[in-house]
Amino acid sequence: MSGADARIRPADGGDRTPIDSHVHFWGPSRLSYPWLGGAPEINRPFTPDDFSHAVPEPVGAVFVEAGRVDDQAVDELDWVRAEAGTRPWILGAVAHAPLEDHVTAEALIGTYADDPFVVGVRRNLQDEADGFATSADFRSGVSLLGEAGLPFDACVRARQLPELAELAASCPRTVIVLDHLGKPSAAHLDPSWRQAMDRLANCGNVVCKLSGLATETAPDAEPGLLVSVLRQALEAFGPDRCLYGGDWPVMTLATGYGTWLAVVRAALAGFSDEAADAVLRTNAIRTYGLDRAQASPRHPTREEPA
Repeated sequence: MSGADARIRPADGGDRTPIDSHVHFWGPSRLSYPWLGGAPEINRPFTPDDFSHAVPEPVGAVFVEAGRVDDQAVDELDWVRAEAGTRPWILGAVAHAPLEDHVTAEALIGTYADDPFVVGVRRNLQDEADGFATSADFRSGVSLLGEAGLPFDACVRARQLPELAELAASCPRTVIVLDHLGKPSAAHLDPSWRQAMDRLANCGNVVCKLSGLATETAPDAEPGLLVSVLRQALEAFGPDRCLYGGDWPVMTLATGYGTWLAVVRAALAGFSDEAADAVLRTNAIRTYGLDRAQASPRHPTREEPA
């Protein structure tokens, strides 16, 4: 284990190591990421080794699919699985599935459900037209996840939060993980965002990631402004339904890793140690079943012998 990797430890039941529920890796020379063409500042490889050097203290990490072209979803998963083989701090992966395509989604979800490394599924919604998240085909795919025992990561923009609430109500057996608080800007917070968050929080199958806020606001945003919005999310959902997330390396467009972790901890000031530990660690274990993922043998990659 390298010196950098030594700072990132696998989670075990006896420590209080934070678990980052939202980490990306990508390799543009290995896979194709069309969206990176519009983000030149981060259009380069970001690997587990880079993450090892970016974090200021030990953390565990959940990988979240990084927007490669759809037909490379399995290739992305195989790559991250291989990386996790020598980096036990990578605790699992939230993989991509085209949930609106019933035939393809059903087959993939069946495969993912049998794979202990896959702890959830994301189909990015933030750039879809109004009505997509509540369409019959998409709802069917999200319901399949509930039947398979896999949570759904929902990356939506603030205007889509009411649709997400409708989706959550129509798929009560599926745990829905709201990424990035619905991507509001802390500097220009619309009152409708809090109303929509309260409505979502009334759906008992929804949890919220405290992630992505700095990127949506502005580089080097006033920490107190970010803390205020995080506290509103904590008030809406309660600390038992919020998860810490870094959104590395997208976060580097606006802030540093240690700075964001400090902002989240500041938002947790005044909560009990148990509540803070839930946000920073144990809620991710419960939501993604990380205790089960770590206890099960990892599947081999396609390049490894079975």
